[in-house]
Amino acid sequence: MFSPLKAAFALLYLAELISSRPLTTTSSTASRLKLSEITHRIQQLNTGVQVPCNDTRVAQVAFTDRKLSEHDLLCQAATALAKVTRCKNDYEPLIINLKSLHGKAGCSLSTDNEIYLRNFLPELGNFTQALYRRLSTTAAN
Repeated sequence: MFSPLKAAFALLYLAELISSRPLTTTSSTASRLKLSEITHRIQQLNTGVQVPCNDTRVAQVAFTDRKLSEHDLLCQAATALAKVTRCKNDYEPLIINLKSLHGKAGCSLSTDNEIYLRNFLPELGNFTQALYRRLSTTAAN
């Protein structure tokens, strides 16, 4: 009788342990692929004549804030982009990849500071490139 109960607790513990791990321990190859897709999509948007809806203001995400986890920053970026409604089709692939990386239902995002989308995208691109490099070096070790 206690064996099934012990097994159930062990599985519950493992599930909790896996869900609390940082981005680097989740499927590294899948995460790198998604980060690469995000970076590539941002580069495509920036190489056009004009970034779609470039004059739209979005909440500023503090990508350099060391107090916030990678998951929180990815969630905030997805939330900020989701508020761009005029060019939703242009940004939907980014939002989907960001959401799949952070895996959160929602996050808090202050709208006290806003920046133009044309300035937000390079910051997001730099952040995702840094995550990609970090995952690559972690995978190599």
